[in-house]
Amino acid sequence: IKGLVMAVFHLPSYGVVFKVIKDEFPESKKITRDFVKNRYRLVKTSDRVGRMADTHEYVNFTFPLDRFDPTLLAYLQDTCAGSVVIQGNNLIIKHLYIERRMTPLNLYLNNETDDDKIRHAIDELGLCIKQIALTNIFPGDMLHKNFGITRGGRVIFYDYDEICYLTEREFRTLPKSDDPYAIDTLSVGPTDVFPEQFEHFIVGKKHLKQELKALHGEIMTAEYWQDMQAQSLKGDVPDFIPYNQAKRFVN
Repeated sequence: IKGLVMAVFHLPSYGVVFKVIKDEFPESKKITRDFVKNRYRLVKTSDRVGRMADTHEYVNFTFPLDRFDPTLLAYLQDTCAGSVVIQGNNLIIKHLYIERRMTPLNLYLNNETDDDKIRHAIDELGLCIKQIALTNIFPGDMLHKNFGITRGGRVIFYDYDEICYLTEREFRTLPKSDDPYAIDTLSVGPTDVFPEQFEHFIVGKKHLKQELKALHGEIMTAEYWQDMQAQSLKGDVPDFIPYNQAKRFVN
Protein backbone atom coordinates (compact mmCIF):
# COMPACT_ATOMS: atom_id res chain seq x y z
CA ILE A 1 0.00 0.00 0.00
CA LYS A 2 1.51 3.32 -1.03
CA GLY A 3 2.07 5.75 1.82
CA LEU A 4 0.43 9.17 2.03
CA VAL A 5 3.55 10.91 3.35
CA MET A 6 6.49 8.79 2.19
CA ALA A 7 7.55 7.16 -1.06
CA VAL A 8 9.19 3.86 -0.09
CA PHE A 9 11.27 1.53 -2.24
CA HIS A 10 13.98 -1.08 -1.88
CA LEU A 11 16.75 -2.84 -3.76
CA PRO A 12 16.13 -6.61 -3.89
CA SER A 13 19.72 -7.35 -2.87
CA TYR A 14 19.55 -5.17 0.27
CA GLY A 15 17.79 -5.83 3.58
CA VAL A 16 16.69 -2.21 3.94
CA VAL A 17 14.08 0.19 2.57
CA PHE A 18 14.55 3.79 1.42
CA LYS A 19 11.96 6.36 2.49
CA VAL A 20 11.60 9.75 0.81
CA ILE A 21 9.24 12.48 2.03
CA LYS A 22 6.76 13.37 -0.68
CA ASP A 23 6.47 16.92 -2.00
CA GLU A 24 2.76 17.17 -1.17
CA PHE A 25 0.44 15.43 1.27
CA PRO A 26 -3.30 14.77 0.93
CA GLU A 27 -5.76 17.03 2.72
CA SER A 28 -6.22 14.43 5.48
CA LYS A 29 -2.62 14.99 6.61
CA LYS A 30 -2.46 18.36 8.41
CA ILE A 31 1.33 18.31 8.64
CA THR A 32 4.41 19.76 6.96
CA ARG A 33 7.69 18.35 5.73
CA ASP A 34 9.53 19.86 8.71
CA PHE A 35 7.00 18.28 11.07
CA VAL A 36 7.66 14.83 9.58
CA LYS A 37 11.42 15.29 9.97
CA ASN A 38 10.84 16.38 13.57
CA ARG A 39 8.85 13.19 14.27
CA TYR A 40 11.70 11.03 12.98
CA ARG A 41 14.09 13.03 15.14
CA LEU A 42 11.84 12.41 18.16
CA VAL A 43 12.05 8.65 17.62
CA LYS A 44 15.79 8.79 17.04
CA THR A 45 16.33 10.45 20.43
CA SER A 46 13.81 8.27 22.31
CA ASP A 47 14.14 4.82 23.83
CA ARG A 48 12.87 2.64 20.98
CA VAL A 49 12.54 -0.36 23.36
CA GLY A 50 13.15 -2.72 20.48
CA ARG A 51 9.72 -1.85 19.06
CA MET A 52 10.38 1.13 16.77
CA ALA A 53 12.55 0.81 13.71
CA ASP A 54 15.83 2.69 13.86
CA THR A 55 16.32 5.14 11.00
CA HIS A 56 19.45 6.47 9.34
CA GLU A 57 19.07 9.90 7.79
CA TYR A 58 21.08 10.87 4.71
CA VAL A 59 21.42 13.85 2.39
CA ASN A 60 22.54 13.70 -1.26
CA PHE A 61 22.40 9.91 -1.35
CA THR A 62 23.61 8.66 -4.76
CA PHE A 63 22.29 5.59 -6.64
CA PRO A 64 23.30 4.22 -10.04
CA LEU A 65 20.43 5.30 -12.29
CA ASP A 66 20.32 1.94 -14.10
CA ARG A 67 19.21 0.21 -10.86
CA PHE A 68 15.81 1.92 -11.06
CA ASP A 69 12.84 0.37 -12.75
CA PRO A 70 11.25 2.97 -15.09
CA THR A 71 7.95 2.75 -13.21
CA LEU A 72 9.63 3.48 -9.88
CA LEU A 73 11.67 6.32 -11.36
CA ALA A 74 8.53 7.91 -12.80
CA TYR A 75 6.77 7.55 -9.44
CA LEU A 76 9.63 9.25 -7.59
CA GLN A 77 9.77 12.07 -10.12
CA ASP A 78 6.02 12.54 -9.81
CA THR A 79 5.74 12.46 -5.99
CA CYS A 80 9.20 13.56 -4.80
CA ALA A 81 10.45 15.83 -7.58
CA GLY A 82 11.86 18.29 -5.05
CA SER A 83 14.15 15.60 -3.64
CA VAL A 84 15.23 13.81 -6.83
CA VAL A 85 18.02 14.92 -9.18
CA ILE A 86 19.49 13.05 -12.16
CA GLN A 87 23.15 13.78 -12.86
CA GLY A 88 24.65 11.75 -15.68
CA ASN A 89 24.30 8.07 -14.80
CA ASN A 90 23.35 8.75 -11.18
CA LEU A 91 20.15 9.50 -9.34
CA ILE A 92 20.69 11.71 -6.30
CA ILE A 93 18.09 11.91 -3.54
CA LYS A 94 18.61 15.08 -1.52
CA HIS A 95 17.11 13.67 1.68
CA LEU A 96 16.04 10.16 2.68
CA TYR A 97 15.76 7.70 5.54
CA ILE A 98 16.96 4.11 5.54
CA GLU A 99 15.25 1.48 7.67
CA ARG A 100 15.46 -2.26 8.09
CA ARG A 101 13.19 -4.09 5.64
CA MET A 102 10.32 -6.05 7.17
CA THR A 103 7.12 -7.68 5.96
CA PRO A 104 4.21 -5.24 6.44
CA LEU A 105 1.95 -6.76 9.07
CA ASN A 106 -1.20 -6.39 6.97
CA LEU A 107 0.35 -8.43 4.15
CA TYR A 108 1.65 -11.03 6.59
CA LEU A 109 -1.79 -11.51 8.17
CA ASN A 110 -3.48 -11.66 4.75
CA ASN A 111 -1.15 -14.41 3.54
CA GLU A 112 -0.52 -16.46 6.70
CA THR A 113 -2.72 -19.53 7.21
CA ASP A 114 -1.20 -20.98 10.39
CA ASP A 115 -3.51 -20.04 13.28
CA ASP A 116 -0.69 -20.18 15.83
CA LYS A 117 1.46 -17.78 13.80
CA ILE A 118 -1.49 -15.42 13.33
CA ARG A 119 -2.20 -15.44 17.06
CA HIS A 120 1.49 -14.82 17.78
CA ALA A 121 1.57 -11.85 15.38
CA ILE A 122 -1.56 -10.31 16.94
CA ASP A 123 -0.10 -10.80 20.42
CA GLU A 124 3.12 -9.14 19.24
CA LEU A 125 1.11 -6.22 17.83
CA GLY A 126 -0.50 -5.58 21.21
CA LEU A 127 2.81 -5.93 23.03
CA CYS A 128 4.44 -3.50 20.59
CA ILE A 129 1.80 -0.83 21.27
CA LYS A 130 2.03 -1.37 25.04
CA GLN A 131 5.83 -1.30 25.23
CA ILE A 132 6.01 1.88 23.15
CA ALA A 133 3.53 3.44 25.59
CA LEU A 134 5.83 2.56 28.50
CA THR A 135 8.31 5.09 27.14
CA ASN A 136 5.71 7.91 26.92
CA ILE A 137 5.20 7.45 23.17
CA PHE A 138 1.82 7.27 21.45
CA PRO A 139 2.05 5.79 17.92
CA GLY A 140 -0.84 7.86 16.58
CA ASP A 141 -1.78 6.04 13.39
CA MET A 142 -2.04 2.43 14.57
CA LEU A 143 -3.32 0.82 11.38
CA HIS A 144 -1.61 -2.56 11.13
CA LYS A 145 -0.10 -1.58 7.77
CA ASN A 146 2.16 0.77 9.76
CA PHE A 147 3.75 -2.16 11.59
CA GLY A 148 6.16 -4.72 10.21
CA ILE A 149 7.07 -8.23 11.29
CA THR A 150 10.65 -9.49 11.27
CA ARG A 151 11.86 -12.92 10.18
CA GLY A 152 11.95 -13.83 13.86
CA GLY A 153 8.27 -12.95 14.29
CA ARG A 154 8.77 -9.68 16.17
CA VAL A 155 6.36 -6.81 15.41
CA ILE A 156 7.93 -3.37 14.95
CA PHE A 157 6.32 0.04 14.42
CA TYR A 158 7.78 2.07 11.54
CA ASP A 159 5.43 4.89 10.53
CA TYR A 160 6.24 8.04 12.49
CA ASP A 161 4.44 11.01 10.93
CA GLU A 162 1.69 11.01 13.60
CA ILE A 163 3.78 9.88 16.56
CA CYS A 164 3.84 12.04 19.70
CA TYR A 165 4.44 11.95 23.43
CA LEU A 166 1.71 10.12 25.30
CA THR A 167 1.27 13.09 27.63
CA GLU A 168 0.35 15.31 24.66
CA ARG A 169 -3.00 13.53 24.15
CA GLU A 170 -6.32 13.53 25.97
CA PHE A 171 -7.67 9.98 26.22
CA ARG A 172 -11.44 10.05 26.60
CA THR A 173 -14.30 7.60 26.97
CA LEU A 174 -17.05 7.76 24.37
CA PRO A 175 -20.24 9.23 25.86
CA LYS A 176 -23.06 6.80 26.57
CA SER A 177 -26.55 7.90 25.56
CA ASP A 178 -29.87 6.49 24.36
CA ASP A 179 -29.87 9.21 21.73
CA PRO A 180 -28.45 7.69 18.50
CA TYR A 181 -27.32 11.18 17.40
CA ALA A 182 -25.43 12.01 20.61
CA ILE A 183 -22.07 11.24 19.01
CA ASP A 184 -22.78 13.96 16.41
CA THR A 185 -22.89 16.61 19.13
CA LEU A 186 -19.72 15.46 20.88
CA SER A 187 -17.11 18.20 21.24
CA VAL A 188 -13.77 16.85 20.04
CA GLY A 189 -10.49 18.72 20.45
CA PRO A 190 -7.40 18.30 18.24
CA THR A 191 -5.60 16.25 20.91
CA ASP A 192 -8.56 14.04 21.89
CA VAL A 193 -8.30 10.28 21.43
CA PHE A 194 -11.10 7.73 21.97
CA PRO A 195 -9.46 4.31 22.51
CA GLU A 196 -12.81 2.50 22.25
CA GLN A 197 -12.63 3.20 18.53
CA PHE A 198 -9.26 1.48 18.10
CA GLU A 199 -10.87 -1.89 17.42
CA HIS A 200 -12.42 -0.50 14.25
CA PHE A 201 -9.14 0.33 12.53
CA ILE A 202 -6.07 -1.33 14.09
CA VAL A 203 -6.92 -4.57 12.28
CA GLY A 204 -9.72 -4.93 9.77
CA LYS A 205 -10.98 -8.51 9.77
CA LYS A 206 -13.46 -9.55 12.43
CA HIS A 207 -11.54 -12.61 13.66
CA LEU A 208 -8.36 -10.53 14.03
CA LYS A 209 -10.24 -7.86 16.00
CA GLN A 210 -11.59 -10.53 18.33
CA GLU A 211 -8.10 -11.97 18.80
CA LEU A 212 -6.61 -8.57 19.61
CA LYS A 213 -9.42 -7.81 22.07
CA ALA A 214 -8.96 -11.17 23.78
CA LEU A 215 -5.18 -10.71 24.14
CA HIS A 216 -4.89 -6.96 24.70
CA GLY A 217 -8.38 -5.57 25.18
CA GLU A 218 -7.18 -2.99 27.70
CA ILE A 219 -5.56 -0.87 24.97
CA MET A 220 -9.11 -0.13 23.78
CA THR A 221 -10.02 1.60 27.03
CA ALA A 222 -9.34 5.20 28.03
CA GLU A 223 -8.41 4.03 31.55
CA TYR A 224 -5.41 2.08 30.28
CA TRP A 225 -3.94 5.07 28.45
CA GLN A 226 -4.70 7.41 31.35
CA ASP A 227 -2.78 5.04 33.67
CA MET A 228 0.15 5.05 31.24
CA GLN A 229 0.08 8.85 31.20
CA ALA A 230 0.06 8.99 35.00
CA GLN A 231 3.14 6.75 35.13
CA SER A 232 4.98 8.98 32.67
CA LEU A 233 4.04 12.16 34.52
CA LYS A 234 5.38 10.67 37.76
CA GLY A 235 8.65 9.86 36.03
CA ASP A 236 8.22 6.13 36.52
CA VAL A 237 10.35 3.98 34.22
CA PRO A 238 8.72 0.53 34.31
CA ASP A 239 10.86 -2.54 33.82
CA PHE A 240 10.07 -4.40 30.63
CA ILE A 241 11.69 -7.19 28.66
CA PRO A 242 11.93 -6.37 24.93
CA TYR A 243 12.47 -10.00 23.93
CA ASN A 244 11.07 -13.44 24.64
CA GLN A 245 11.53 -14.17 28.34
CA ALA A 246 12.13 -17.83 27.56
CA LYS A 247 15.45 -16.75 25.99
CA ARG A 248 16.69 -14.76 29.00
CA PHE A 249 19.85 -15.70 30.86
CA VAL A 250 19.07 -16.54 34.49
CA ASN A 251 21.28 -16.85 37.53
